[in-house]
Amino acid sequence: MLVALSAGAMTMAMEAKDRTVHNPDTTNTETILHVWSWNFPAIASNMKAIHEAGFTMVQTSPVQHCFNPEGGSKKLFDEKEGNWYYYYQPTDWKIGNQILGTREQMKQMMDSAARYNVRVIVDVLPNHTAFDVDAVSDDMVKAVGGREKLYHSNGLQPVADYNDRTQCTLWASGALPDVNTENPDFQKYYMQFVNELLAMGVRGFRYDTAKHIGVHSDPVDAASGVKVNDFWDVATGRKAVKGVRLAVPYDSLFVYGEVLQDRNVPEAEYAGYFGQTASGYGHHLRKALEQQSANGINLADWGHTSAPEYLTTWVESHDTYCNAHESAHLTDDQIRTGWVFLTARQNGVPLFFSRPMGSTRSNYWGDNVLGARGNDEFFHPEVVAVNKFRAAMAGEKENLQTTGNGQVLLVNRGQKGAAMVNISSVANFIDLPTGLPDGKYFDEVYGKEFQVKKGHLRGILAPFRSYILHKR
Repeated sequence: MLVALSAGAMTMAMEAKDRTVHNPDTTNTETILHVWSWNFPAIASNMKAIHEAGFTMVQTSPVQHCFNPEGGSKKLFDEKEGNWYYYYQPTDWKIGNQILGTREQMKQMMDSAARYNVRVIVDVLPNHTAFDVDAVSDDMVKAVGGREKLYHSNGLQPVADYNDRTQCTLWASGALPDVNTENPDFQKYYMQFVNELLAMGVRGFRYDTAKHIGVHSDPVDAASGVKVNDFWDVATGRKAVKGVRLAVPYDSLFVYGEVLQDRNVPEAEYAGYFGQTASGYGHHLRKALEQQSANGINLADWGHTSAPEYLTTWVESHDTYCNAHESAHLTDDQIRTGWVFLTARQNGVPLFFSRPMGSTRSNYWGDNVLGARGNDEFFHPEVVAVNKFRAAMAGEKENLQTTGNGQVLLVNRGQKGAAMVNISSVANFIDLPTGLPDGKYFDEVYGKEFQVKKGHLRGILAPFRSYILHKR
C-alpha cells in the first residue's frame, strides 16, 4: 500500500538534518526493548508488561521472508534445528517468516502495540541476501531485472579489509552476497515493502549493516552503470524512485543505522541520514563492568561524531551476545547496573537486549527456543525504575560523578533526581556532590535510605545494585 503525501509533507521528508551538532538542552526520554527472536504472538501477549516496564519502543527481529531450511527454525542455535541468524538472510522483501510469524500475526502485534502506545521499529537489512542465492525468490529476481542485477559486480567476493570502503560497500560482508542497492528496480521493490510496514503502523527502522551501504563520497560500482550511491536518499524520503516515495514524513520516524565504529567510516555523512549506534561506547562501558571499576575509562564522552541525542546506545547488543559472545559472560546483575547508568543519562536512546529465557553464564542459549519470550530481566524492578526515572527527568541536565575507586557511578539530573550504581562485587560508601536538596531520601525499589547534606549524597550501596532517587 502506497500512501500519498501532500507537498508540505514531502518537503519535510526531504529536508536534511545535521545530526553532528549537539544541543546541550536536549534530553532523550525514550527507551527501546529489543525483543530479540520473540515471535509476533510472544510480543503481542507481553505488550502490557513492556508498557508497564516503561519501555516506549520495541525493536523486532527482521520480518521479511528469509532462509528457511527444512527443520531449521526451532532452536536459537543448533546444528540441525536452526539458527537465530536465518532471519538475517533475506530471500524476498515480503512480510512474514517462519521465525516471527505471519502478516496477520504481525497485524495483531501492531494492534497490541497501539493499544499500549508502544512504538514498533523493525530491523531491516537491504544490504544482502541469503548465502544460498538459489533460495532468493523468483519474484524478487524478476522485479530487479534479473539475477545479475541483484548484486554488485563483486558482490559475491568476501570482504578482506573492512577499512577499505570499496570492499566494505561493494563486496560481500561476512560473505553474504552484496545487493546492488543502487539499482532503481531494487530500490522500488524494497520501498514498497517499507511502505507496507508503515501502512501497518511501524514507525521506525534499525538498518542492519548500514555502513556497508555506500554514501555519496564512497566509490560506485561502475559496472552497475550508476553515478552516485543514492540508496539512502531514497530510503529516507529525499527522492522518489520510479514513482515510489517513503510514505510518511521521515522526521516522524525513529531510524538508526548499524554503523559500527572503525577506521575510515564516514560517520558525519551517515549522520546526514539517520542516527547511529554508539558501538565504541558500549565497549568502554562493558570494560568498566568487567573490571568492576570505571577508573581509567572516560564514561562521560560518547566518542562519536554524531551528537549524543542521535545515538542509539546499549550495554550489549544481539551481536555482542551471540556472535563472539563478547558480552555473554557478564551476569544479569552486571548488565542491569550498566543499563541503569546508561538509561539515567541525559542523552542517547538506550536499547535493552532481551537475553534468552533460562540463559546462564555457562549456557548462553538457555531454553534455546526460537520465537519464545526472553528472560524476566526486562521487567526487573531496577530496570522499570530507571526507565520511569528517564521519562521523569525530561529537561534536566546530567552531572556525572564517580567514587575514588571507580566502583560507584552517580548520575545527577539537575535538582530533580539521581541514579546510583555499584558496579562491584563489594558494598560501597557514596559521598559525592549532587543537585538534590538536603534531606533524607528513600530509593524507588528497595526503600533504602540515603541522605543529602551540604550538597553531598551519602549512603551505602550493596554489591551490583542500583538505586533511584527523586526530589521529595
